[in-house]
Amino acid sequence: MQVFDAKTQTIGFLVVDNTSLGPGKGGIRLAPNVTLEEVARLARTMTWKCALAELPFGGAKAGIVGNAENSEKLVRALARKIRPFVPSQYVAGPDMSTTQKEMAFFVEEIGSRKAATGKPVELGGLPHELGSTGFGVAKSTLVALDLMGLDTSKATVAIEGFGSVGTSTARFLSEAGAKIIAVSDSKGSIFDSKGLDVEKLVEVKVKKGTVTAYASKTSRVLASSELFGLNCDVLIPGARPDSINEKNKHEIKANIIVEAANIPISEKIEEEFWKAGKVFVPDFLANAGGVISSYVEFIGGSQAQMFKLVEEKITRNTRLVLEKAIESKENPRAVALAIAKDRVLAASK
Repeated sequence: MQVFDAKTQTIGFLVVDNTSLGPGKGGIRLAPNVTLEEVARLARTMTWKCALAELPFGGAKAGIVGNAENSEKLVRALARKIRPFVPSQYVAGPDMSTTQKEMAFFVEEIGSRKAATGKPVELGGLPHELGSTGFGVAKSTLVALDLMGLDTSKATVAIEGFGSVGTSTARFLSEAGAKIIAVSDSKGSIFDSKGLDVEKLVEVKVKKGTVTAYASKTSRVLASSELFGLNCDVLIPGARPDSINEKNKHEIKANIIVEAANIPISEKIEEEFWKAGKVFVPDFLANAGGVISSYVEFIGGSQAQMFKLVEEKITRNTRLVLEKAIESKENPRAVALAIAKDRVLAASK
């Protein structure tokens, strides 16, 4: 559905894709160019994500056309328009340009703490800023490296996007021993073949607003798009949909692609990569840490319980999907979708 708030001139979208397993779960995306089609694609992805993670949630997604500086006004306007569906059919959460702060506005406007997850701690929340999604992406990456016979301490990683997900992914992979050689944001990429100091990079991003302000004796600044063509073992697209596309797919040198962003690669290109010997972990498997965290919050669990459950589910499901894909020769998305669809169909019956 599309909604319009005349008072604030707010255009918003809500797509509840499936509720067979429970209320539709999905974040609120805030961007000037967000569309109903994009929200619908993301809602379907959430259906499969929740099913694959074995959570009692269906799939949904919301979107608001606008900019982050007006987030309170826009989020409150959306909440008023979709109130009849929350939380019986839709439970919100953070997504692009929305954070725990916006979730606080949302639950206040709805009048129920069950209206959203990813809330501030004082509202009983487990904020996504704790790094649940990036933690899951990192754990998924470690499984892929292991199955491919690569030593984590020798693995090189490039990460597109350095928001909350990219930052936490870099931190957890660096702690595990992997070498982060490049990251990007909207202003460009920073590359260092000897490895980036992740904590220094986070500090620079906070102070200067861009990773390109990072400097070392061996680092250099590249265009954002150049990150995709770098020589590395693992490429993690973690920003917008379709960031790997027909124009740049031939530049990809990494043999492992872990999809931190939602729908960063079309299914056609994924199949091409698989046939070319590249292993990929599909988005709704790799980035499910956020929705697993949402479930723990929804049932009143703790931060420690959240990290434990994210690690258990992401590790087990990544290994299950990749091992089946290698054995059957079907690509990982097809394998993961078959598992998720079976679970949704069983619930709907």
